[in-house]
Amino acid sequence: MPTPKNVIAVIMGGGRGTRLQPLTSERSKPAVPLAGKYRLVDIPISNCINSDINRIFLLTQFQTASLHRHIQNTYHFDSFGYGFVDILAAEQTDKSADWYQGTADAVRRNLQHFRSFPHEIVLILSGDQLYRMDFREILKQHVESGADVTVSSVPFPVSRVEGLGLMRVNDDLSITEFVEKPKDPAVIDSLRLSDNLEKKYKLPPGGNCLASMGIYVFNRSVLQESLDNSMTDFGKEIIPSLLGKKRLFAYVFQGYWEDIGTVRAFFEANLALAQPLPPFNFFDARDPIYTQDRFLPPSKINNCTIDYVVLGDGAIIEGSRVKHSVIGIRSFIREGCNLEDVVMMGADFYQTEDEMKSDLEKGIPHTGVGRNCWIKGAIIDKNARIGDNVKLSAEGKADGTYPHGIMVRDGVLLVPKGGIVPNGSVV
Repeated sequence: MPTPKNVIAVIMGGGRGTRLQPLTSERSKPAVPLAGKYRLVDIPISNCINSDINRIFLLTQFQTASLHRHIQNTYHFDSFGYGFVDILAAEQTDKSADWYQGTADAVRRNLQHFRSFPHEIVLILSGDQLYRMDFREILKQHVESGADVTVSSVPFPVSRVEGLGLMRVNDDLSITEFVEKPKDPAVIDSLRLSDNLEKKYKLPPGGNCLASMGIYVFNRSVLQESLDNSMTDFGKEIIPSLLGKKRLFAYVFQGYWEDIGTVRAFFEANLALAQPLPPFNFFDARDPIYTQDRFLPPSKINNCTIDYVVLGDGAIIEGSRVKHSVIGIRSFIREGCNLEDVVMMGADFYQTEDEMKSDLEKGIPHTGVGRNCWIKGAIIDKNARIGDNVKLSAEGKADGTYPHGIMVRDGVLLVPKGGIVPNGSVV
């Protein structure tokens, strides 16, 4: 079995995140708030820690300030365990002066930093997915199968594989073909799992494929060899190029997994957490999800109707109705409001009395949601200011930009970070 001392983890810090804008207009994808108090990057880091992997590199590039601050304020290891979360930002060198060109290029440029730490296996992870996995299981299979590369995968019905990398495997899970995001139905049909594997993993017969999770286990020497070229992406280029040359195997993961790559996926993944039995369980004390300890006071709810709500620390809700929503840290919802299917990310600060007085003099709302507002099907980003008597909903609206910087993306209304929506606005 691999031990923590011969495994390092590399987390991809994300590209521009254009499909998640405006949530990524001022932050990288892994720094996007999740579930009222976490950040997306807390998921892969926590999975590593819970799997006894504590040497973790985070490769970052775009809009990194809040991500770096979160990492530095959250992950501190004792000096006897040799653990760390090391941030490796894109940097200019004598050999290269441009940005990372893809996932493989990012890893290639940092091989020199990895060499300083003894290791035989490299675990490569995405920074913008929601799942809980014990990486010791995939590492165990990797060693026992004699694999050079192991690709973690999820079984998906054929009807749901659009936009995913698919692989054809033998019954021993050795990979014989890898196709990145195929669209041709005939190609997809040719990649279906065998009857034996469908029975083994108790899947509905006749219509399943293995989709890549973007999680890879490489033997150190194989990783170095596979990056000795100009290829830029693991899924599109590196993995297909190794077929027939190295021993590639799939690892089948059957737990909850969500690739949070779009506004709709982010919105639905958050709201799913408010269900009585959510598909992802943040209440698992055996494998906790870690995040920054902000030492916030408990939330305060006065004369409210609250139903199916995830509530972050330090929130204040007064005389309102909130249903099937996620309310983030330091959120303030004033009396008379009605919120349903809302992801409210909260605030980075509490306003002082002087600041609130200054707001009144300037004629701008305080942070949070003002009085008598009706909001449905929306994401309210951090530090947003929504005035009194505001009505917001994406129903019947096409994707696009609306007054006061409000946007509709994937059928979800978004109030951007720090956005100001004046009193009486209707969108």
